[in-house]
Amino acid sequence: MIVAPSAETWRMIPSWEWHTAGVGPQRSETVVRSSRLASAIERTIDEHPDDASRRLQSLPGIGVWTAAEVTLRAHGDPDAVSVGDYHLAASVGQALTGSPVDDAGMLELLAPWAGHRQRVLRLIGRSGIHKPRRGPKITIQDHRGH
Repeated sequence: MIVAPSAETWRMIPSWEWHTAGVGPQRSETVVRSSRLASAIERTIDEHPDDASRRLQSLPGIGVWTAAEVTLRAHGDPDAVSVGDYHLAASVGQALTGSPVDDAGMLELLAPWAGHRQRVLRLIGRSGIHKPRRGPKITIQDHRGH
C-alpha cells in the first residue's frame, strides 16, 4: 500500500530532489505553494467536483488539467476530462475516429457522454488503442542555471 506524503513532507523536499526527479522549478513551486494551503484544499472534498475544480484553478499554477486529475481522484468525478494532456486527445481521436484530434476535437467527440466522460476515457484507455508512436521519449531537462 502506498500513502501520499503529508503536506509538511511536500514542503520539506529540497530543490535538488525535485530536479533529480525531473520536476522543474515552476511545477515544484506550485506543489510547495499548494501544500501551504492544504487545509483549504482539503475542505473542497465535500464540494461538487465542478465547484472544487473552480476553487483549485484559482490557485496560481493549477490549471484545467491538474484540477481534472484532482477531482477525478479525490471526488470520483465521472465527468473529469484532463484537457491539455500530452497524449489523451490524440488517443481519444484514434479510438473514436481512427485519427488523432486536438483538445477541442476530443471534447466534441466526448460530448454525447457528458456526465460520464471520464468513464468513456477509462474504457478507451483499457482498450489499448492509442495514438501512433513517432519517436523516442522526451529526455529529462536540466533546469540548473549554467
